[in-house]
Amino acid sequence: MEQQVITNKKVILKDYVVGFPKESDMILKTSETITLKLPKGSNGVLVKNLYLSCDPYMRGRMTKTEGGYIDSFTPGWPLTGFGVAKVLESGHANFKKGDLIWGFTGWEEYSIINAPEGLFKIEHTDVPLSYYTGILGMPGMTAYVGLYEIGAPKKGEYVYVSAASGAVGQLVGQFAKLSGCYVVGSAGTKEKVDLLKNKFGFDEAFNYKEEHDLNAALKRYFPEGIDIYFENVGGKMLEAVLLNMRLNGHIAACGMISQYNLEQDEGVHYLSSIIGKRVRMQGFIVGDHYHLYPKYMEMVIPLIKEGKICYIEDIAEGLESAPAALVGLFSGKNVGKQVVVVARE
Repeated sequence: MEQQVITNKKVILKDYVVGFPKESDMILKTSETITLKLPKGSNGVLVKNLYLSCDPYMRGRMTKTEGGYIDSFTPGWPLTGFGVAKVLESGHANFKKGDLIWGFTGWEEYSIINAPEGLFKIEHTDVPLSYYTGILGMPGMTAYVGLYEIGAPKKGEYVYVSAASGAVGQLVGQFAKLSGCYVVGSAGTKEKVDLLKNKFGFDEAFNYKEEHDLNAALKRYFPEGIDIYFENVGGKMLEAVLLNMRLNGHIAACGMISQYNLEQDEGVHYLSSIIGKRVRMQGFIVGDHYHLYPKYMEMVIPLIKEGKICYIEDIAEGLESAPAALVGLFSGKNVGKQVVVVARE
């Protein structure tokens, strides 16, 4: 009997990256194998990857760093990140063949996940599976933790969201509106600004690239100041926000995408305003808060099914499109959550 040769396409990191990442920093490679099986005695799971998530934090993993909260990628090996996959074979008691999961997987068609304890089994399949790379996955949890656990919104408060049309920002704004807040977001194109106001229901939105003075822009939109700032950008944006925070305001520091491609972070002025205004600024890593995932799902699933929340995805078809999709995050090419479709089951 002739044995079947199975191919496995992979996105490999060529070498560590300095400055702005390029598509050429990644290579699409195809390997061949006679069999697709778990090693004997493995406690892992063999999966077929369906959807991959492109996320800004992945830029930091493309550089050799020591002591970070997540390991750097290894040159010559596939990238890893959040994704949705189908279990083909399991050596772990929590998973069986046919289960759908989300969590860390490889940027390839098939992966063996040796530590499946961190995977989440997908229970709700009456919503798009791709949502588990976004609103029902890590970005959704990030929005939830940052706004509710750190921002602690109260009805009538003033909320500002930078990078507001992205995977996390679009949710923060809508959650804040559902909490009765006044919400303003910023983004980098007219199309994204229109989305914020007309699709996501933000009270106001502006194109930060058209503003010569961010401090003046924020004073225009927040004449009484900002109670909660969801920080995605850093740099000059953070400086302007610090000048406009209200007494006892909260800043949830989720990301600082303006700094990721610099060889050295920019300094930030006006930090002393945190003292006089009693501002609480807290950075967080969503992985510390996954114990809240069941509570989050109880809140968000009904909102999706009742049409009370909207989620926009930017879909890239095929694993070969993954490098361009990832690089595009850092020039704002994506509109909404950037997802790569590897296969549709």
